[in-house]
Amino acid sequence: MAFDDLQFPMPVPDPNRPGETKDTFENVVGGSATYASFAAACYAPVRIVAVVGDDFPKATLEQLAKRQIDTTGIEQATGLTFRWKGRYRPDMVGRDTLDTQLNVFADFRPKLPDSYRDTEVVLLGNIHPALQLEVLDQVSSPQLVIADTMNFWISGEAETLAALLKRIDVLVINDEEARLLSGIHNIPHAAKDILARGPKKLIIKRGEYGSLYFDDDGVFAAPALPLETVADPTGAGDSFAGGLVGYLARQGNARHQTMRHAIVHGTATASYCVQAVGTGGLANLELSAIEQRVSDVRKLYYLGESP
Repeated sequence: MAFDDLQFPMPVPDPNRPGETKDTFENVVGGSATYASFAAACYAPVRIVAVVGDDFPKATLEQLAKRQIDTTGIEQATGLTFRWKGRYRPDMVGRDTLDTQLNVFADFRPKLPDSYRDTEVVLLGNIHPALQLEVLDQVSSPQLVIADTMNFWISGEAETLAALLKRIDVLVINDEEARLLSGIHNIPHAAKDILARGPKKLIIKRGEYGSLYFDDDGVFAAPALPLETVADPTGAGDSFAGGLVGYLARQGNARHQTMRHAIVHGTATASYCVQAVGTGGLANLELSAIEQRVSDVRKLYYLGESP
């Protein structure tokens, strides 16, 4: 959970002032756990583990609780909440980090409440792989473990990440990270290498080009939904993961066909995220609206009857 200070190449709608736009936003509530929890809560009850400082708004914690998100696992520490400042490039895909302040996150060690230890579906957000392992050690018998990671951990914590990969079921990374982790440029070959390291399933995100899914039963390609308006891409990947894990928890299995549908649901959920600044597109999102966009995504790859 975090505060984001965001700079965009063009003005986007200001959620606090309807009808007005601006290109710079400060103190936007964000963070992987926040985005993923709001997204997953559209499908199933959520338990969140995170840390915030004295400055984190009580209203956001109340908003999370109203969305069937158990906030017992949020530690409120003395100090300031994690803060990230970034500037998006003209393509609204690339971005430059201007400042990062770890604050209370610097000393964070995840502690699961006793009521969380029987959690069956676990999403390990993008943090140090040692902390991800600590979370797993506190869960009694997870049925499905999904993990995210990034270039920084792939390059700097290779040994710890390797231990994590042996204990997870699904790895969610982007194409750049897949190439770095495997050392292989060709994506299908890279996927084969990564699956041999432990995960049973692999999802490779490709931004505006959709995603690729690999497992023992084959490959599935899901398109992204073309959008005329993109306001803020910051939480897109976390919203995708949240929608994915929420759908899987709702279905109660992670078979090949279920995973295909989960990926499309994650795509549809993330499409709402990017159309508003911060969590504005997710905080009150309903499953019925997601289902409509799932239908829109399906139309992208439905060929119809043969001519």
